[in-house]
Amino acid sequence: QVRLVESGGAVVQAGGSLRLSCVASGIIVSRYAMGWYRQGPGQQRELVAWMTSDLTGVGRTNYTDSVKGRFTISRDNAENTVHLEMNSLKSEDTAVYFCNAGGPKLGYWGKGTRVTVSS
Repeated sequence: QVRLVESGGAVVQAGGSLRLSCVASGIIVSRYAMGWYRQGPGQQRELVAWMTSDLTGVGRTNYTDSVKGRFTISRDNAENTVHLEMNSLKSEDTAVYFCNAGGPKLGYWGKGTRVTVSS
């Protein structure tokens, strides 16, 4: 059984930082494309950051434009965990953040962790 468990969400002031974690069981994260998505209030879920699997290259990363230079996705293979380091947080970053393995259509999802950025 595959499980993705996110943690690290909190209430933080604008300009602050948070580190989200996604602990995986039942899969090896280095063999999957891993992504962080978010869904803000009244908004559709959007892809924030992703990392390719080691099978297709050495963990190439990419980010949606609104978080480039502020967010960093990383992977700890020893802990089978994916992180999202978020800096210079803005009120528009307020959302529930979800971890995904293997893509949005056929992949696996966690239940999310809530991030609230107060201005």
